[in-house]
Amino acid sequence: MKDDDPNAAPLLDGRGLYRFFRVGEDETAALRGVDIRVRRGETVAVIGPSGSGKSTLLACLAGLDEPSGGAVHVGGTRISHRPEAERSRLRARHVGILLQSGTLIRHLSVRDNIRLARAADRHGRHRPVTELLDQVELSHRADALPQELSGGELARAGLAAALANDPDVVLADEPTGELDGDSEQRVLQILRRRANDGRAVLLVTHSSAALSIADRVITLHDGRNVDERD
Repeated sequence: MKDDDPNAAPLLDGRGLYRFFRVGEDETAALRGVDIRVRRGETVAVIGPSGSGKSTLLACLAGLDEPSGGAVHVGGTRISHRPEAERSRLRARHVGILLQSGTLIRHLSVRDNIRLARAADRHGRHRPVTELLDQVELSHRADALPQELSGGELARAGLAAALANDPDVVLADEPTGELDGDSEQRVLQILRRRANDGRAVLLVTHSSAALSIADRVITLHDGRNVDERD
């Protein structure tokens, strides 16, 4: 369950986040001072129209992109404004990422994709591959390639890889976007259990089912926080 102390230090803390993109002489602000905090045991959903900055926010929180201003801390450690090698090391140890575009390597089996994710952090908390496969109900598909999986199986395989190092923070971009009802519920149950186990979960989503498992919902518009509700 989430920490009920409002003053508890967040596991994921993004403050005053700006992100500017320049094309020629034109500059676009994708993020305009966004603040976002996710405490231990909490699931937060981020919603907003297309182009509101949701995916840019997730990339900055994950250390996949650098904010132009502001800072991101994970578990009290700053992940932003560091060399890429340091961000990669911190990300592998502390952050699990499930992207809408998929994160699996096509020529590797489900089992080997999970092993590769574990190898990214040689000194971290590695969960057994068999345990991860059982958790996402894919033990029977361990030797399958990503292109041989159904949409629901692919989402669950990607989630297993994201959880391979038992991360403190899980970030998911539209994790159930193209799934049927049963597959969507399976993925959401796994994510909710991660929060119940004391981790922090952030979802970028349009799904009403995903919103139903969230403790808080944050709305972005034009790169800004415009609303937050429980």
